[in-house]
Amino acid sequence: MLFTNLMRNDPFDELHRIQHEMNRLFNGIGVQSSKTYPALNIWSNVECAFVTAELPGYEPKDFNASVVGDMLVLNGERKSPEIGKNDVFQRQERAYGRFERSIRLPFPVESDKISATFRDGVLNITLPRSEDDKPRRIEIQSR
Repeated sequence: MLFTNLMRNDPFDELHRIQHEMNRLFNGIGVQSSKTYPALNIWSNVECAFVTAELPGYEPKDFNASVVGDMLVLNGERKSPEIGKNDVFQRQERAYGRFERSIRLPFPVESDKISATFRDGVLNITLPRSEDDKPRRIEIQSR
């Protein structure tokens, strides 16, 4: 019984908690993870693939979107806000710096027909499927 109580009252519990909190605090400051930023939704139909990306606080001049082969590449940079020399962050959860994210497209696209709009921090991209890749119905004849 005494041994189980000792296990529950580990003298290093508080140090582990502080270490976990410090890791959480510093994880994400600086360059954002290319695996998670920006948040994306991708869906498709027979004609097109559609991508929406959340880029709050950005202007279109702050990021780029391109298609390279079968990959959609989004990259850009969020500048850190200017604060006064006597100001001190009390909490800093928004990350700043460069990001890049590459996503494999579900099918080849007509790169000259891609369209994109940006409104209210959301990028919408329409990627028309290549004519050569569209499913074709095969007419079957009987003998």
